[in-house]
Amino acid sequence: MEILARAKALEAQGAHVVHFEIGEPDFPPPDAAIKAAVRALQARRTRYTPAAGLPELREGISRWYRRTYGVEVAPSRILVTPGSSPAFVALFAALLDPGEEVLLPDPGYPCQRNFARIVGAAPKLVPVGPQSRWQLDAEAIAAHWGARTRAAVITNPGNPSGALVDRAFVAEALQAARARGGWLVVDEIYQGLVYGEAKAWSALSISDEVIVVDGFSKRWAMTGMRVGWVVLPSALAAPVERVLQNAVIAAPTEAQYAALAALDADEAVERMRAAYDARRKLLLPALEGIGFRVPCTPEGAFYIYADASRFTDDAEAFCRMVLEQAHVAITPGADFGVHEARRYVRFSYATGLDDIREGIDRLRKILS
Repeated sequence: MEILARAKALEAQGAHVVHFEIGEPDFPPPDAAIKAAVRALQARRTRYTPAAGLPELREGISRWYRRTYGVEVAPSRILVTPGSSPAFVALFAALLDPGEEVLLPDPGYPCQRNFARIVGAAPKLVPVGPQSRWQLDAEAIAAHWGARTRAAVITNPGNPSGALVDRAFVAEALQAARARGGWLVVDEIYQGLVYGEAKAWSALSISDEVIVVDGFSKRWAMTGMRVGWVVLPSALAAPVERVLQNAVIAAPTEAQYAALAALDADEAVERMRAAYDARRKLLLPALEGIGFRVPCTPEGAFYIYADASRFTDDAEAFCRMVLEQAHVAITPGADFGVHEARRYVRFSYATGLDDIREGIDRLRKILS
């Protein structure tokens, strides 16, 4: 966040900053979603919905899973939340007693460890690397599972890496967690944003015992509308719903109607996915040509996790230097954990092709 704050300060002074640090889509939501939200407000649909979400949205998500992934998910197992973050907090509150552990990858999405801390649980960071595509594999889960461990989390595709893992990988991780009496949580917020030969798929195609968190922020570019969901084994639905009833009451009503409309906006989603892929194809080889090493080719999300050790042994200082000298903002590995953090930086290609070209040119000039 330090880099983003400084980038904003430079922009306030008139600088043109190229933003490779922001993990937020630069597209508007699908038109259908905007129109549905407006219709809901005009119809005065502003009262609370059930804590579990609009019944028609839960049914719509169920149909979407069937159409998109060929997976049958009962609406009763789907709980709608005000973004995927509250889904994690409610889930951890229901699963974890104070002091109990959840295994998280290092590097990984930093908010997940804070979600655990909010409910008094203990995030246990497990070092991961390119050999496991920056993910918690079954071997790591087995090796780090302790007497107080209750769950493990995989983000697929990953953040900060953009790496995608396959069904066999997740199935083995699920087996490792369930064999120890715990749960596997798969964060699928970037599923659907996959590229090349990779195909989008859901962990729900493996088992009803896996927990999946997803939402409308990334795939549908609806970050500010705050609608997410969690799919649970039937036995966990009621405990998590009770947390939602008390902690959040419900997701915004008009945003839920927008989300329902967005589920059918396949053409808009595909346009965004194709645009991200074009950006990836431009940025990835350019970074490697400059001298960054990308040991794990990103196949999803909109991130590249790059080894900057050719240029520095202090990624934080490197990112500050690049920002001050070239007005290019990138994120240091320390924002995602401690494991090899001094070597790595994350590039986000959630920015337009012209800015990507400009950023590449600036990096070449100061690093050549």
